[in-house]
Amino acid sequence: MTQRNVLVNDGQNLNYLLYFPETMVTNQILPLIIFLHSIDERGNDLELLKIHSLPHILDNKSDFPFIVVSPQCPAQSFWNNETDKIIALIDEMMSNYSVDPTRVYLTGISMGGYGAWDLATKYPERFAAIMPLCGGGTPEKASVLAKLPVWAFHGAKDEIVPLQETLNMVEALKQCGGNVKLTVFPDAGHDLTDTYNDPMLYEWLLQHTIVG
Repeated sequence: MTQRNVLVNDGQNLNYLLYFPETMVTNQILPLIIFLHSIDERGNDLELLKIHSLPHILDNKSDFPFIVVSPQCPAQSFWNNETDKIIALIDEMMSNYSVDPTRVYLTGISMGGYGAWDLATKYPERFAAIMPLCGGGTPEKASVLAKLPVWAFHGAKDEIVPLQETLNMVEALKQCGGNVKLTVFPDAGHDLTDTYNDPMLYEWLLQHTIVG
């Protein structure tokens, strides 16, 4: 996995990991996944991102059929404070690489799950589908996600982020006619990192494109 950084408008660098499949050919157009990590991976050491979740899987995988960018949240910050930087990073990917503009996906876990809900609420038109894991959002703003496919995950025994955080968002989306799926793991706590090993997640993502 390549390590890069992108210059954003405030003059600071947002560090990130960038993944391309080894089988990628010149000018091949691929879907893009934005992965937002959890709170323990903040800082300026990109190796932290490879400990678990999607970047860990990709570190040992050569044929994943997506471009994946995994930014690193600065120490002491949270993803909801980094919205402009993430959007700048997506724009950088779109400008410099062969990204399918209709297949841009967003996922995150724990703090990154909150970040995924937040970013999608602010920019629903930028994504074809989102997958927040063990996070939460603002139910009062869920209506802006009514046309965005969502697959949310949570552990029933999560003692760090209560299951109700995800249930509140799912219920709000259902009330406004949203396209939402929910998977609750009955015996799982907060650690859902192995969820990213399931190929069904990526099959589901690829069913969706940005419309309009």
